[in-house]
Amino acid sequence: MNILMFTNTYRPIVGGVSESVQRLKGRLQAEGHRVLVVAPKLEGQPRHEPDVIRVAAVQHFNGSDFSLPVPIPGQLYEAIEAFEPDIVHSHHPFLLGDTAARAAETYGLPLVFTHHTLYEHYTHYVPGDSPRMQRFAVALSTEYTHLCDAVIAPSESIRDMLLLRGANRAICVVPSGVDTRRFASGNGASLRRRLNIPESAYVVGHVGRLAQEKNLPFLARTVAQWLANRPGARFLVVGDGDARTAMHDAAVRLGVADRFHFTGKLRDQELIDAYHAMDVFAFASHSETQGMVLVEAMAAGLPVVAINATGVREVIAHGGNGLLLAADDSAGFAAALDQLDDRERRETLRRGALATAENFDEACCAERCIKLYRKVIAAGGPVSHADDGAWERVRGRLEAEWQLLRHRGRVLRSVLQDEPMFGLPLVKPDESEASQE
Repeated sequence: MNILMFTNTYRPIVGGVSESVQRLKGRLQAEGHRVLVVAPKLEGQPRHEPDVIRVAAVQHFNGSDFSLPVPIPGQLYEAIEAFEPDIVHSHHPFLLGDTAARAAETYGLPLVFTHHTLYEHYTHYVPGDSPRMQRFAVALSTEYTHLCDAVIAPSESIRDMLLLRGANRAICVVPSGVDTRRFASGNGASLRRRLNIPESAYVVGHVGRLAQEKNLPFLARTVAQWLANRPGARFLVVGDGDARTAMHDAAVRLGVADRFHFTGKLRDQELIDAYHAMDVFAFASHSETQGMVLVEAMAAGLPVVAINATGVREVIAHGGNGLLLAADDSAGFAAALDQLDDRERRETLRRGALATAENFDEACCAERCIKLYRKVIAAGGPVSHADDGAWERVRGRLEAEWQLLRHRGRVLRSVLQDEPMFGLPLVKPDESEASQE
């Protein structure tokens, strides 16, 4: 089949959504399907991308790592019509997500949306951040699901949260996949040598964007306090972002800065080698929908210490492949790290981690996505392709704009009147269940 994807983040951006889209695209193509990605123009993007359409974008919006696409729908229609898509897959509920909805309505195509992100955790990137802006982010993404024929949730807890918020009930859980075989083999010893980390050192590691929403101040303080009492241990941090300074400052205050090793962004085999240079993976985010780096770490055989949150609890089985903590408890986190400074204990959890990672192999996840595509296409009946009459395309574009206008109206009415969405209050990440990338 021909799959048309729209994403606001794509290579060379390093991040969960960008990686998820690239991996899904590659796996679908390996299975014989055609994929065309619509993404923003970005500094450092590949020069030759025959299956990607780039649209103009404002780079590094508001000082962040993100770019702001400025889609001009009319410029895309010729390429879309030449591609003759069977289905549209949107990876965001705004910007190019709006363009995805327009394209689907214009050509009579089914629309699938993956809810990758808890957008209310990212409103600090927008001027005027406030509780009302958080409500707007929740309302925007929830209401967008009602423009779609199906919604993909990366984890069960995100599915449950979306249902509680009143989202479209046609939700299917499909995690983002990882090439588990690639992550299984790495040369951690060479990276340790390069960073002057002793072969015998107990290394705790972390991989990801170093961003405010990842709860990194807590993680840095906790690990720094722990290192102060463990002179032979090290902390290996892979990634970059505006939280790096705060993390370094925490290490300086406790006199352990020389044992905080920042590598910056790593890709491909260098990234895999970094995982293999670690003994344990540490994770404290409350803003995940799946926590793909957890699966990468487990595919490299690492036990994980993490906070019980959405997108995390589906991956970590306490005592089976890692240790899961109930809350941000520095003493408890440090005690968990101490427990795993035992080779036999780590080996037991390592076997569990590898078994868990197999459940998230990208081939299995892509197959689940393909089954959903086929189901949605079959339910919609025959679709309108590029050879339809000009009047039908004009009618479709008008209908698309009307649907988006109604969508925005419902969102704004809910937020401006301070009314709960669908009769429900704003659900904070861990209030959707009794006890979440």
